Amino acid sequence: MTGPGDVPSEILDRLRPVCLGLPETYEEPAWVGTRWRIRKRTFAHVLTVDPDHQAAYARAAATDQPICVLTFRSPGDEIAGLIASGHPFFKPDWGADVVGMVLDDRVDWDEVAELLTESYCVLAPKRLAALVDRPIDLQ
Repeated sequence: MTGPGDVPSEILDRLRPVCLGLPETYEEPAWVGTRWRIRKRTFAHVLTVDPDHQAAYARAAATDQPICVLTFRSPGDEIAGLIASGHPFFKPDWGADVVGMVLDDRVDWDEVAELLTESYCVLAPKRLAALVDRPIDLQ
C-alpha cells in the first residue's frame, strides 16, 4: 500500500468484476479508497481504514488496527439481520441504508457478490435493476 485508504490489489481484483459487470457502472477514486457508482450514486466503497485517519470507520468497525472495509447499500428489511449477525458486518454512523463489512481472510466472496448486486439494485433506476440477474430471495 502507498497511502491512507489504499486497498490491496487482490481485493480490488475480486470486487471489480462484480461491480463493473453491472449495467452502466463505473469505478473512480473516492476521497479515500475506491468506489463504484451507478449514475452519480455510490453503491460500493472500499478502503483500508487507518484508525488515525478514518476514525469514524474505525469506531464503527470496532477496531484500532488498519483493516480493509467495504460499505454498500442494503434494503431496510435486511440491514438489521446483517448487523445482528456480527462480524464481519457493522453499521456505520451515516446513511440509514449503509452497511459496512470487514474484508479479512474469512470473507465469503460469493456473499460479497450478492450484497454488491443488491446494493446496486437499491440505487439503480428500476429499468437497469430489472436487467440484473439476482438470487430469488433478493428480489
